[in-house]
Amino acid sequence: MSEATVDVADLHAPDDRESENPLREDIRLLGRVLGEVIGEQAGADVLDLVEATRVEAFRIRRSEVDRGELAERLAGLEPREANHVIRAFSHFSLLANIAEDVHHERRRRHHRREGSPAQPGSLAASLQLLDAADLDPAVVARELTGALVVPVVTAHPTEVRRKTVSQVQQQISDLLQRRDTDDPAWSAHLWREVLTLWQTALLRLSRLRLADEIDEALRYYDLSLFQVVPEINAELRQALQQRWPDAGLLATPMLRPGSWIGGDRDGNPFVTADAVRRATTSQAGTALRHHLAELVCLADELSMSDRLVTPTEELYALARAASDDSPFRADEPYRQALRGIYRRLAATALWVLGEVPGPAPDAVLPAYEAPGELLADLETVDRSLRGHGAGALADDRLARLREAVEVFGFHLCGLDMRQNSSVHEEVLAELLAWAGVCEDYLALDEPARVALLTGELQLRRPLVRPDAELSELARGELDLLRAAAEQVALLGPDAIPNYVISMCESVSDVLEVGVLLKEVGLLQLDAAGRPTSPLGISPLFETIEDLQSAGATLAAMLDHPFYRALVAARGDAQEVMLGYSDSNKDGGYLAANWALYRAELALVEVARAGGVRLRLFHGRGGTVGRGGGPSYEAIRAQPPGSVAGALRITEQGEVIAAKYASPHLARRNLEALVAATLESTLLDIEGLGEDAEETYALFDDLAARARASYGALVHETPGFVEWFRAATPIRELAELNIGSRPPSRKAGDKITDLRAIPWVFSWSQARIMLPGWYGTGTALESWVGDSPDRLAQLQDLHARWPFFRTVLSNMGMVLAKTDLELAARYASLVPDAELRDRVFSQITAEHERSVRMLLAITGDDHLLADNPSLARSIRNRFPYLEPLHHLQVEMLRRRRGGDDDELVRRCIQLSVNGVATALRNSG
Repeated sequence: MSEATVDVADLHAPDDRESENPLREDIRLLGRVLGEVIGEQAGADVLDLVEATRVEAFRIRRSEVDRGELAERLAGLEPREANHVIRAFSHFSLLANIAEDVHHERRRRHHRREGSPAQPGSLAASLQLLDAADLDPAVVARELTGALVVPVVTAHPTEVRRKTVSQVQQQISDLLQRRDTDDPAWSAHLWREVLTLWQTALLRLSRLRLADEIDEALRYYDLSLFQVVPEINAELRQALQQRWPDAGLLATPMLRPGSWIGGDRDGNPFVTADAVRRATTSQAGTALRHHLAELVCLADELSMSDRLVTPTEELYALARAASDDSPFRADEPYRQALRGIYRRLAATALWVLGEVPGPAPDAVLPAYEAPGELLADLETVDRSLRGHGAGALADDRLARLREAVEVFGFHLCGLDMRQNSSVHEEVLAELLAWAGVCEDYLALDEPARVALLTGELQLRRPLVRPDAELSELARGELDLLRAAAEQVALLGPDAIPNYVISMCESVSDVLEVGVLLKEVGLLQLDAAGRPTSPLGISPLFETIEDLQSAGATLAAMLDHPFYRALVAARGDAQEVMLGYSDSNKDGGYLAANWALYRAELALVEVARAGGVRLRLFHGRGGTVGRGGGPSYEAIRAQPPGSVAGALRITEQGEVIAAKYASPHLARRNLEALVAATLESTLLDIEGLGEDAEETYALFDDLAARARASYGALVHETPGFVEWFRAATPIRELAELNIGSRPPSRKAGDKITDLRAIPWVFSWSQARIMLPGWYGTGTALESWVGDSPDRLAQLQDLHARWPFFRTVLSNMGMVLAKTDLELAARYASLVPDAELRDRVFSQITAEHERSVRMLLAITGDDHLLADNPSLARSIRNRFPYLEPLHHLQVEMLRRRRGGDDDELVRRCIQLSVNGVATALRNSG
């Protein structure tokens, strides 16, 4: 096959390893059970239709028949028949996903049993690398000062899976893992779960509310995080202290969870003052419920009698303070002490929540005012146990609870606040006018704004009274910030640690937030006039231009005396957030990735010069077009100095379920974050050496070429927006009940008005995946030209530079999921034939270039040579996508042609769900 006619289906290497047999057997079993359920529930005719379609879909993937025949046959189905087929293949995809996940864990267990070498991305492998590097303890101590890894859970406007469906999936997964048991009821149990799945609606009747998103995120704590986060922190602390006992490492937990759900109001009108209270209170309730339940279990377990052991006097003091006069516990001081601890924590819960999330105490004791007080009591129990030879008991549940209290406190996780700089600007203009300070703040230039804001920040008085008559926007923002101040006062500064400014472009953008925080008491002046705040202010750089000027913007911020004093008050630490989604939508895949890399280099240099410790917050999504891809490789691909012991990273939507639905998944993914952070901080990973500046200049050139190519299509091609809206289901996404946040920031028909998430999601549905590759082929091909030396230079960089290797690897993953034959069927929905062909021909030509250049640089003969797991996954799952795409296109055609049948609309929504399920990282 010539390079000009590369077909993605032929680019995946065969994989006939014997180790994959259990996976194939699981998929066959689940498919057979689903078929039996369909036959019983929907009838033989439906089963025959589904089975015939399945056989045809697999023959298409093997290139035995033309897919046009299947498309034509499916186009003739009535909506009810189409509905059955869509549901069946959505469930096939979902069950194949379950089988894959079970197989991954099966292989991991096998490798552990066989004593295989530690896998890259595990703590064990990273510690081996650190040992081999023979690091100076002083360097380790310096670099890991304030070490922090924070996965930040965010709501996702394209999360399609219902909680109910996820729960059934988990049941099926548990059953598959017990497949080899002798339980005679196992098959019947599996059949019932698949039946439940078939009879459960895949679509929600109503759009998710923000409260639902908060609750959905919190359930992952019980599923995995309460167990795994403390375990990893304890193991990591022990491992590092063994290696560098005098370095004073990790005085506080390195791994801590975070959240945006309920605090991110950029474009989300549902994030209000009540939402902030709901989010922080629900989080606190989850933490306190966990701690209280563990105390109950501890009291049951620690039954030691002081007739047999001798506790410490401090333990007896705790027991006496408990006021427990039960004669049954008269000789059981640990149980008495733990009842007292429970009563105090219950009083804390009553104070914070207004209720006790557990058994009501039978006596009232003073509440704990801070987690440190609870920890001190638990440490008293620990010391006493060790004093009479019960260290094994201290190292069990008690140790886990101590770790949990240390990391989760009473607040569970930090809730970030986020708002767009344009909103701050508008609100502050109104407040300044109301107070008579400035009639037209918006008319001021940047120096005048900075001077005015600096003056305001040095005054202790607020701008407005609580009863001031303000616009709905200004009142809402102030009420929300007051709610945040209340929750910080109630739960402590860890409850709301950061304020993120979207579209931050200047010093005034940062100072505006400072004034608003001062207005509600979240920024104050001490007796000497120095500013303090429990919240860190984090600029978010999102567009290509903002990323390119990020270093200069941060330098200007740190040159401002008042703001620099605020940073000093927070330990000379400054967080900066980097946006992957909007930069990609703005400039394309390669240009965005390089702009981010360059921005990080500049920010590192500015932070060093300014004497501050930089922490980067990576706003990555699930897809490559939004910064997605394997986290371990992504972190290792960061530029030198940009990780520096600290990392915050967003986790979104379907990615959350894929990473945290079970303890083994959570452990694997959280270990990868920590491991990559350690390696990037303590080892020289970039590997460019003296070639760095030359390489950077080369990629400046490549990025400019890629951006020009991308912009020529997306921003300059006449009719492109019309083409995009016709050829993808972007319009229909608004009808799906898949998130609380609107798909667009504001009403409008411009690409810039559309959120990056539905932008990427729509391209995924149409199997074009354009945000993950477009423009890169042109950039690489035009730079290389006919020069073997230039190609060799890129091949060398791919071999030794993690950044370039990760960029191409992720692009290969996206190209492997692209299917331009299916995409052509979506393009057929564009009514203007000339526009249809003009745009699609540009897309197909660039796709050919991208595939060709990627293979030339990597030296591989197929796209997924470095990712056999995904290659196998595509073989297993993608045949189930075939009928979903054909039916989605047909139903879109009918709906847009005026067919108002409710079943047609439901078929579209179900097909969107099914495609997203099979692709796994769709938005």
